[in-house]
Amino acid sequence: MSALREFLDRVEPLFKKGGRFEKLYPLYEAVDTIAYSPGEVTRAAPHVRDGIDLKRVMIYVWLATFPAIAVGCWNVGFQANQALAALGHTQIDGWRGALLHLFGIGIDPNSVWDCFWHGFWYWLPVYAVTFVVGGFWEVLFATMRRHEINEGFFVTSILFSLILPPTVPLWQVALGISFGTVIGKEIFGGTGKNFLNPALVGRAFLYFAYPAQQTGDTIWTAVDGFTSATTLGIAKLGGLDAVKQTGLTWMQTFVGVEQGSVGEVSALAIFIGGAFLLITGVANYRIVFGMLAGMIVTALMFNLIGSAKNPMFAFPWYWHLTVGGFAFGMMFMATDPVSAAHTDTGRWIFGAFCGVMVVLVRVVNPAFPESVMLAILLGNIVAPLIDFAVIKANVARRQRRLAAA
Repeated sequence: MSALREFLDRVEPLFKKGGRFEKLYPLYEAVDTIAYSPGEVTRAAPHVRDGIDLKRVMIYVWLATFPAIAVGCWNVGFQANQALAALGHTQIDGWRGALLHLFGIGIDPNSVWDCFWHGFWYWLPVYAVTFVVGGFWEVLFATMRRHEINEGFFVTSILFSLILPPTVPLWQVALGISFGTVIGKEIFGGTGKNFLNPALVGRAFLYFAYPAQQTGDTIWTAVDGFTSATTLGIAKLGGLDAVKQTGLTWMQTFVGVEQGSVGEVSALAIFIGGAFLLITGVANYRIVFGMLAGMIVTALMFNLIGSAKNPMFAFPWYWHLTVGGFAFGMMFMATDPVSAAHTDTGRWIFGAFCGVMVVLVRVVNPAFPESVMLAILLGNIVAPLIDFAVIKANVARRQRRLAAA
């Protein structure tokens, strides 16, 4: 076979264009192919094929939010119906009341059906505005850059809608998602090039620009004139004892019966969706367990130190896990593959850093009881530095090995 190969290489110019036997080139090509073919071929499948792509990743994350959406909508409706019952109301005004009446749905707090649809009509307009306005910016930038519309916003839109209060004004939703999409992502080149989580950037903008509609005791229950603080808001003032005095139990915070943003109240639903992301490999387990470990260690440290003036020092780690946005941030926000660390060791460090910062801000800085957003954004900023340090450490370790050898 090697002799044939050598012969074919020598006579090849005769069969190419302009050669003496140009018309016989197809015959030469067939013989040449046979000469290059090995005598034995691999019978088993030698290639690894993976059907995962950006579109499928986005669909997986989108599907993983469904349990949190279902429980979150029910909780919004339950809190509202419970408040309406306490105030003696038997019906609600406005277009939501008209829709509920049209479909024969009441406002009974003991009815799962009634509560879900009441809360659903608060979440759906927020998501619709987020999708339309954010989609407009995606299409605009894709047109200007002459590339295909990216599926990345598919996830950003639904995550952004789930971290807002149910009573947020829709014009603020439009402003927030515009800021998050344009300033948080598009000016850096679009999906895959942003170093900050776009949904958190938009939420942070609203948090500091319009604090009256993003914080306080009047925004969580969808009933005019009704006030009720979040669990963290109560704990900030009186610690765990104050929370227990309200009748709220840890199991209620785990299941999702408390005041809060639509998608952040139920740790159980979030963990169900998060387990799906971990099993499919969309979310990296190193970030999740690193953030959990960082939170537990820091909370235990504060419990050990104690404080006579700050009741949050005694707040247990398992309450930190279920109240506020920790569970949602750990499973859906910190695991963003673009803005998180990219090295395996760096992911452990990044997750632990976010977990430490969450508890540190919650306990030490009473002005920001909900600190998950700030902790993850700060983690996004230092993630490139973490990866750089990990890579430099690996290079130094290999150089030492080489020198020793």
